[in-house]
Amino acid sequence: MANHKSAAKRARGSLRKNAVNTKRKNSTRTHEKNLMKAIAEKKIKDIPALLSTYVSQMAKSAQKGVFKRETASRKIGRLTARVQQALSSK
Repeated sequence: MANHKSAAKRARGSLRKNAVNTKRKNSTRTHEKNLMKAIAEKKIKDIPALLSTYVSQMAKSAQKGVFKRETASRKIGRLTARVQQALSSK
C-alpha cells in the first residue's frame, strides 16, 4: 500500500500501463500464431497480408517498449525467412 499521494498515483499509472502492455503483447502473439498457422497449412494467399500485419504490430510494440528491439528484429527476421521459404516451395 502506498504511503504517499504520489506513490498512489504512480501505482495507478503503473496498473494502466501494465494493462495496455499486456493487451498489446497478447495481440502481437496472436498475430504471430495466425501467421505460423497459415505457414503450416500452406495458405499462400493469406501469408503476405498476415506477415505485413505481424511486422507492423511487432515493430510498433518494440517501439513502445513492450518487446526489446533485438527480440522484435530477431522474430521478424526469422518469420520473414520462413515465409520466403514457404512461398518459394509452392
